[in-house]
Amino acid sequence: MQYVHIVTKTDPTATLAEFELLVMVAAIRLGADEAHAVSIAADITERTGRGVRRANVYMTLQRLEEKGLIRTALGESRPERGGKPRRLVTPTREGVAAVRATMTAITAMTRGVRI
Repeated sequence: MQYVHIVTKTDPTATLAEFELLVMVAAIRLGADEAHAVSIAADITERTGRGVRRANVYMTLQRLEEKGLIRTALGESRPERGGKPRRLVTPTREGVAAVRATMTAITAMTRGVRI
């Protein structure tokens, strides 16, 4: 008897963990000129009602950048920050694709479920 192993190719697009998704959506919503760790944390808190530690946002941004899902760059110096620039966040094409893939998976899983 011969066994056949069938390999199904999966979409190579990354999917995101819950907090990664929240950070990515906040970055997209805020835009390239306003998305930075503090504003992302504030946006998540305002929209979800849950407290967000900035340290968690910083760690998540670092992880997303290592995965190639965002790019960061220093913005203009800010007088209210003592001349220190903010590190601005821009989602990459792959990052936006990951948001779409994650949202599609969530929609597919929740379709028909009564909650």
